[in-house]
Parts: sequence; structure tokens; C-alpha cells
Amino acid sequence: MQEQEEVIAIILAAGKGTRMKSDKSKLVHKIYGKEIVLRSYENTKKAGIDNIIAVVGHLKEQVKDVLKDRVKYVYQEEMLGTGHAVMQAKEFLQGKKGKVVVLNGDVPILRPETIRNLVEKSITNKEYATLLTAIYDNPYGYGRIIRDEGGNVEGIVEEKDATEMQRKIKEINAGIYCFDIEELLKALDSINNDNASGEYYITDVIKIMNDNGLKTGAVIVEDNTEILGVNDRVQLEILTKILRMRINAEHMRNGVTIEDSSTTYIYDDVKIGKDTVIHPNTTIKSDVEIGENCEIGPNSYIREGCRLANKVKIGSFVEIKKTIVGEGTKIPHLSYMGDCEIGEKTNIGCGTITCNYDGFNKSKTIIGNNCFIGSNTNLIAPVTVGDNAFIAAGSTITDDVPEYALAIARQRQTNKEDWNRKD
Repeated sequence: MQEQEEVIAIILAAGKGTRMKSDKSKLVHKIYGKEIVLRSYENTKKAGIDNIIAVVGHLKEQVKDVLKDRVKYVYQEEMLGTGHAVMQAKEFLQGKKGKVVVLNGDVPILRPETIRNLVEKSITNKEYATLLTAIYDNPYGYGRIIRDEGGNVEGIVEEKDATEMQRKIKEINAGIYCFDIEELLKALDSINNDNASGEYYITDVIKIMNDNGLKTGAVIVEDNTEILGVNDRVQLEILTKILRMRINAEHMRNGVTIEDSSTTYIYDDVKIGKDTVIHPNTTIKSDVEIGENCEIGPNSYIREGCRLANKVKIGSFVEIKKTIVGEGTKIPHLSYMGDCEIGEKTNIGCGTITCNYDGFNKSKTIIGNNCFIGSNTNLIAPVTVGDNAFIAAGSTITDDVPEYALAIARQRQTNKEDWNRKD
């Protein structure tokens, strides 16, 4: 974006969302681990916009609990339409010059690049209003884009107010706008609620600007899924699938093999090196880094805070959390490793667990390089296993193990003859 233009964003987050059938605000329901409104905020922030206003209303405290002090707040007491919502932010726009982007808080998978392109086109083409639009084969329910013979945007007509001919138009309004701040403020003073819904439409601003001879334009979104909103739990699940497939596709394009994308759950902010293979039924949570040439899964669960070096193997039914794993180390199957550091070329046997929580505190386990941890080992943290150490299968380790040592911590077997006879 050009630095001379101040850019402000207004996120509309005052709706009731009654179709969610919930005691919670629609906007605080989570999509793939993050609240809907938080995703809308983060997309805006990643687009390069720092000055963000949230218009809150219904269950506003829940929305504020999510966004906290990241934004400025204004309150829409009555739900009288999008134009009325934007009016509530006038005090923050007064005296400002530049652009203001208006977005819906319940559209959580809009790409930051799309927001950035909208603003840049508005600035470059010196447009006073720039709309995000889409082409729908079945545009029922959406406002239609009205263009003149030269292709310029003349206005938007809502479904309820459209003529039969206008309803055949396939270009629809995505509900995302970039306005010149000064001209928006003037237009807001002129809009009214003389329409079928008795609401103040932000779309009427476009017509007012055109009537005043001000240039307006549009950007057609490349991927229509970006502008989908969440109104009920069915749509929430649909958008979750779209977001998950989008994230998986990005990793595959970056050189990661995902054997079954439909059963692989990779959350935001995960880094994976090239030539790593992700087997089916694997979940990788946020804030995880995986190196190159690793093998993950099947049926494994990598939780937040994990760092895996190159050539690491995390096998079937393995869960790791806040764990650093060195190059070439293998955790093949049926293990839980939490709050630990594991060195290079170490083998963790089947059924090994770190007992890292005593009911009050989390403690750390450190395992060195070239270690062999036998099957069914319990590591009672805090504990350190030195380099090149061996632990015998079935051991419960409560004390540190020196390097090169063999640790055996299990009771000697005792057989009770005829103990189970009933005669």
C-alpha cells in the first residue's frame, strides 16, 4: 500500500446470529481453532492495516473478550443495517484523510492479499469507492452490481429491491468495500432507510458517489469461497473444510507430501520442510515447526510448541507436546512425549510416556543423543537421560541416567505357585 494514504478498517461485528441456535455470539464460535471474529481481525491485520475499529452490539462483551485491546470499539444499539453500523464509527473517521475498508466480522476466510489488492486498486485508480465483487451462477439473495455501458459501477441493488431484469445479473456484491474517508462521511449524511427492509444500506453510498460524479470501481474476487460468511453451524463446518484444504494445499505446493488431505488437519502457523511426508489421520496444531525429510503419522497428534529437526519420524498413535526433537530421532508408535527435549538419533520405544504433570506443575524431561529408550518406559519428570544411555523395557525412571549407562527400574519377577487355583 502507498504510505501517503492512511488506511483504517471497520469490522462489522454487531449481528445477532440467531441461526446458530447458541447462547454465544456467532462471532466467537471457532473455525479451525480460532474465533470467527479473530480470524477476520487477523486477515485485516495481515493485509497491512493497523488502525482497526470493531462495531459491536449483540453480546458485545463476548466479542470484546476475544479481540481485547487490539481494536477500538463502537456500539450499535439498534440493528438498522450496514450503513447505520458504519455511522457509529464516524467519530473515529472525522478529520482523517485516506481510505477506510469496511468488512464483515462473520467472513473469516477472506485472504489478506484480497484486502490488500482492494485497497491498492482504490488508491492507484483514485477511486472514491472500490467494491469487492464475485460472479455467481446462482446469485439469489445477494445485492447485484449495476454497471453502465462502459463497465463502470453505477450502484448496487439489493435482492428485495431488484427488478426482474436486475435479478438476472450474476455479478454480486461481496459486502467488502474501500472508501475515501472524507467522501464516505459526506455520503453517510445523505443515506436513508426508504427501502423494503427499512434499513440504512452502506450500498447506497455507491449511488450517492456516482450521482456526485465521483469515480467508483470494483475488484472481482478470484476465489468465491473467500467471501462466504457464517450464519449457522452447517456453514461453519463448510468453511472449516475449505480452510483446512486451503492450508493443506499450500503445504503441498511447498514440497510436502500429504497422502490423504481429507483426513489431515494442519492448523495455522505451521512450518513444514520439503520432502516431509504426512500420513493419514494426522493432526498438527498451530505453532509447530517440522524439518525436511520427516515422516509424520499415521494417526499421530503433534500439539503446540513442537520443533522437529530434519529426518525425524513420528509414527502411528504418537502424541507430542512442547517437545524439541533432534535430527534423525524416531518415535515410532504408541507414545506420549510432553514438555521434553530429545537429542539426535535417539530411538523412543513403543509405549513410552513422559509423566510431566504432578497435578500442580509441568516438569521437563531431557533425553540426550544416541539414546535407546525401551518399550513401555515411564519417564517421571523432571529427569535427564544422558547421551548414549539405554533404558530397559518396562522401566519407570525417577532419577537421572548418566551417559553410556543402562538403567533398569522394574521389580524382580515373582511367581506365586498355584495362586489362582479354585479347588
